[in-house]
Amino acid sequence: MVHDGAVSAEDLENYETDMELALYREYRDVVGLFAYVVETERRFYLANKVDLQVRSAAGEVYFEVSLADAWVWDVYRSKRFVKSVRVVTFKDVNVEELVQPELAI
Repeated sequence: MVHDGAVSAEDLENYETDMELALYREYRDVVGLFAYVVETERRFYLANKVDLQVRSAAGEVYFEVSLADAWVWDVYRSKRFVKSVRVVTFKDVNVEELVQPELAI
């Protein structure tokens, strides 16, 4: 295959697929370190502390979510581990507590 410097649609698709697979593998490796899964309209997070507040302003209801010790599902972020995150959204927020397997001695 000869390239003139341009990236083909197939090359781009393969690159994106590889990035998503690497992100999934990272998620699989770190999920056991976290207590919660948080899903918003734009992002997916793992976190060890979650504070979800329902707010209202000018008749509109919105959600404010504060996360501590978090990991962000975002293929384009170079650093996915963050100390704290504050998310404001007008869409529903899903928070699930992860069940960690018992440690066998």
